[in-house]
Amino acid sequence: MTASIEHRGEIAIVTVDHPPVNALSQALRRQLYEAAERLDADPSVKAVVLVCAGRTFIAGADVGEFDKPPRPPHLPDLVARIERAEKPWVAAIHGSALGGGFEVALGCRFRVAVPSASVGLPEVRLGIVPGAGGTVRLPRLADVETAVDMVTTGSPLRAREAQEAGLIDAVIEGDLVAGAVDFARAALGRPLPPALGDRPVAPPAEGFWEAAEKTVAARAKREVAPLKALACMRRAAEADFETATAFERETFLALRGSAQAAALRHVFFAERAATRPPELAGVAPRPIKSAAVIGGGTMGAGIAAALRDAGLPLILVERDDLSLERGLARLRAIFDGAAKRGRISIDAAVDRMAGVTATTDYAALADVDLVVEAVFEDLEVKREVFRRLAAACRRDAVLATNTSYLDPERIAEGIGHPERFLGLHFFSPAHVMRLMEIVPTTATAPEVLATGFVLARMLNKVPVRAGISDGFIGNRILKVTRAQAERLLLTGATPAAVDAALRGFGLPMGPFEVQDLGGLDIAALQRRAARARGETAFAPIADRLSAIGRFGQKSGGGWYDYQPGDRTPRPSETVAAIIAEEAKGWPRRAWGEAAMVDCILWPMVNEAARIVADGTALRASDIDLVKIHGYGFPRWRGGPMHYAEAYGLDKVADRLQAFANEGLADPPCDFLLRAAARGRF
Repeated sequence: MTASIEHRGEIAIVTVDHPPVNALSQALRRQLYEAAERLDADPSVKAVVLVCAGRTFIAGADVGEFDKPPRPPHLPDLVARIERAEKPWVAAIHGSALGGGFEVALGCRFRVAVPSASVGLPEVRLGIVPGAGGTVRLPRLADVETAVDMVTTGSPLRAREAQEAGLIDAVIEGDLVAGAVDFARAALGRPLPPALGDRPVAPPAEGFWEAAEKTVAARAKREVAPLKALACMRRAAEADFETATAFERETFLALRGSAQAAALRHVFFAERAATRPPELAGVAPRPIKSAAVIGGGTMGAGIAAALRDAGLPLILVERDDLSLERGLARLRAIFDGAAKRGRISIDAAVDRMAGVTATTDYAALADVDLVVEAVFEDLEVKREVFRRLAAACRRDAVLATNTSYLDPERIAEGIGHPERFLGLHFFSPAHVMRLMEIVPTTATAPEVLATGFVLARMLNKVPVRAGISDGFIGNRILKVTRAQAERLLLTGATPAAVDAALRGFGLPMGPFEVQDLGGLDIAALQRRAARARGETAFAPIADRLSAIGRFGQKSGGGWYDYQPGDRTPRPSETVAAIIAEEAKGWPRRAWGEAAMVDCILWPMVNEAARIVADGTALRASDIDLVKIHGYGFPRWRGGPMHYAEAYGLDKVADRLQAFANEGLADPPCDFLLRAAARGRF
């Protein structure tokens, strides 16, 4: 049975046991509905406690049913049946009560929870709104301001916060079931509060809705669901319960089949699968209880901060005392900044630094479980670091290199026990960016690779396994992005127009703005290294800018000009002149925004298809995760591979061929053509 019933005197206990997260499948909905009917008809029962087995309360709807025809009992009917039960229900919450799970809890007359529990309505993160009364009942329980923030952001509240907001009636410190039963017995001795459907909504302050709309619109950017959720909340406050409930359901059903909802569901499933790839099923990782970082520069300090945020004792190693002081200062600045912004407490910032040991002596690493090298991107420098690590560390310690472009196989050449070595490509700032490319060598042991994925979970990062190629997955596609952006300039576009087109598509910054922020000199060094290997690197304009010292914001000019102390990009006459010189002999055309996006995006997809074809990425969905979490691709578009499938791979191939005929892109690769024939990657 998915839902079972037992009795403790006059209190019935309904236990949901539907692993792994007690999702509200049709079978579970039916059994809960039948339980409400049966218990109402049982004269020995005075109240009902709803509890869940396993690691969590009902964590939400069964997302796997979203693309299938709905079958009764529908969730709104189940929630209404529980709410109108003759015997009051008490939701006993542990783990997470999210989405439909929290809507079930809102249908109960009371809610109790353990201190570690959380509750919320995260539907907007899947491109939809609550569909079983969440937007209508929540503001009848909490104040409108709290309810609007929860629903439009999708952010959950922990039990104590929820209790303060009025969402939880009691926090149970001991045994949850026993505490919930005691709570139910005590509640029977007092007048019952009205069901949420019978309560009014306290009106917010004048002007609240207009201000909330501006705030939500600015935060949502071009996502549709948050503003639709706000509209549902306003209807809940201004209309009767039945009208508001019908409006919410109508909105939910309309959004459920939208392109944004499909894209966000795709990302949800890809993220959920990423941390536990099927190829590592049954492989036991090595334990990680301590860590070290070699190098206290910007990247090293960020990695060190991420490791300390995860609670790992840390050793920071630098080549000399002065460099060590600078590294510690960078690390301290990260934690102090987080405290100033209210993300952590001042005490927590102090504790983070207290867990750091600083040294120049590799002998201090004799007993650490994990070492991450984050020194300068130079092959010989990194090789020397790993020679020293191989001599100093335990043979079962995991040794990882953070490299963006260098070949991990070459970095690891000659070290003892190479099975313990792998690449961990963090993205800057490493304590903020969620993507981590995990790059095994041919010698990397499966349990070491599995350890990389466990580390990602510890650091709250999205891991993607990447094969060894120049730039791995993300930076390999980035090279195509930059080359295509220059081709646009050579055929009539301007940097400002290209950047505006990509921002209009949903990216936070355009390709030239990004280069100016990060520095053109970094990419120039990489291109020189590629050419030294006999490879072709297309960047005629960027190479000339780098040659005259236009490296971006840090030099006062790159693709744009900048005034001292002002990061506002301004068109540059110098850049325009260089573009005009390099454009001689290229055909000119008038570029619209959509065509500019196509000329950049579809060659990116073509390169991504090659990356899957040659095994650098195992799955097309991995490409999507890399681009979303590492490069700002709009999440609501699902990533470039999902977006291309939704657009039509046959049309993508046709557009690529048209660009190729003009000399503006490579023709579609064989893998993409085969995918186009079957309609999916």
